[in-house]
Amino acid sequence: MSGHSTSTSAAATPPMVAVPGADPRLFNDDLAPVAAAGRHWGYFDIFAMWMSDVHSVGGYTFAASLFFLGLTGWQVLVSMAIGITAVYFLMNLIGRPSQKYGVPYPVVARMSFGVMGANLAAIVRGIVGIVWYGVQTYFASKAVEVLVITLMPGAEALRHGGMVGLSPLGWGSFLFMWLFQLLIFLNGMETIRKFIDFCGPAVYVVMFALAIWIVSQTGLSSLSLQLAPPVAGSSIGHMANAAMLIVAYFAALLLNFGDFSRFAKDERAMKLGNLLGLPLNFMVFAIITVIVTSGTVKVFGEAVMDPVRIVERIGNPFVVIVGSLTFIVATMGINIVANFVSPAYDIANLNPQRISFRIGGLITSILSVLVCPWLFVSSSQAITIFVSIFGAVLGPMFGIIVSDYYLVKRQHIVMEDLYTMSPSASLHFQRGWNKAALFALGAAGVVSIGLSLLGSFGVILNVGDWGWLIGASLGGLFYLAATRSMGEGRLGKSVLMSTKP
Repeated sequence: MSGHSTSTSAAATPPMVAVPGADPRLFNDDLAPVAAAGRHWGYFDIFAMWMSDVHSVGGYTFAASLFFLGLTGWQVLVSMAIGITAVYFLMNLIGRPSQKYGVPYPVVARMSFGVMGANLAAIVRGIVGIVWYGVQTYFASKAVEVLVITLMPGAEALRHGGMVGLSPLGWGSFLFMWLFQLLIFLNGMETIRKFIDFCGPAVYVVMFALAIWIVSQTGLSSLSLQLAPPVAGSSIGHMANAAMLIVAYFAALLLNFGDFSRFAKDERAMKLGNLLGLPLNFMVFAIITVIVTSGTVKVFGEAVMDPVRIVERIGNPFVVIVGSLTFIVATMGINIVANFVSPAYDIANLNPQRISFRIGGLITSILSVLVCPWLFVSSSQAITIFVSIFGAVLGPMFGIIVSDYYLVKRQHIVMEDLYTMSPSASLHFQRGWNKAALFALGAAGVVSIGLSLLGSFGVILNVGDWGWLIGASLGGLFYLAATRSMGEGRLGKSVLMSTKP
């Protein structure tokens, strides 16, 4: 049984690996493994993907929020360097099984959670993607709102009143962005890929221009400013917390990066693309963020964390129009990469017979409105808290998958067992569920979420920011212990005979 997919590759119909006897409850053209001939992504394609992911209004706002931890600009920069380097190595770990077997995240999850249990892992990741998709759409809609006011000043009256937390203009801008992104998606993956390739470089132009303008107004002295009072305790400890928030920020893609690495030509292309797109690209963007955010204190008398508002306050209509359009495009880029592809796969995995990648995307779009994402970003520290909490949720799943693939299964999987419900298959476990993975997820999740909530609300110190690492570590350790105790997770000798597709 074989199929073709147009949902995630630049090629119109990438060849798929034949999977004899694949169960329709686990297989469709979008979830099928990509054959070697269909893996044409080089290092630049991976690099461009990360550019689209990093360069966004949400990414800038999150980075700027780190200033309110009581660190100087240079301390934030060092923290970012440490955090993003850790992300680079972790991405290589989670991307390898998908690159080897050519399968997306929900199928990789079957290796650890079982062919049915993977639905739980997919639902958790999908919910996070849907919420964040809505959040990023909201960020882009703010740029639309600024653009409308610039072109039609009379629309200012529509900023008053409203319902469910949004003004009439806010609702109009949000729904416009929601529909615009959906139309691009429905136009096909080739259009999406070209659009993403444009997004990352485009925002660099505007951000460099902002940095140059800020420096011309303030010089480089603003880099030493603290945007919040210094916090008690060692600055090294607070820098470590900031670094861990960087890791938590990428927690979602630390699960589903395989949705993209499955198309990489080889492991070297994946690692080089990650190197260029994560540590190097992220640090350039971080330097610009440090310069611009610090400089706004001297220029405007307060720290402005939203680049859309910075452009708006400059006051030049041409600058406002160009800047707003650029941030709209950039945020759409990250939304497609980080928050749209994964939920579309995750939802398709729930019922492959009836739900394709395209239908999964439609469902994602609808749900992203219903969750009212603007409520998550209503305060200055809401993003930081949200990142910390959902990082604690996703961390255990990362630990379980990585420990299972590298330490239990030793990087060997019978590929056919990813698509069969046969009780004798190595990934069937107990009716398709791996009890060891479920136990590890529940136990580690309770601990990491509890610590994150306590840390976020000041009940205990310096723990909430470490929710992702605590969750990932406990998830891996609990899984290994449960596997040894229950006998789950292990594969038979046939695994050693598996071949790379």
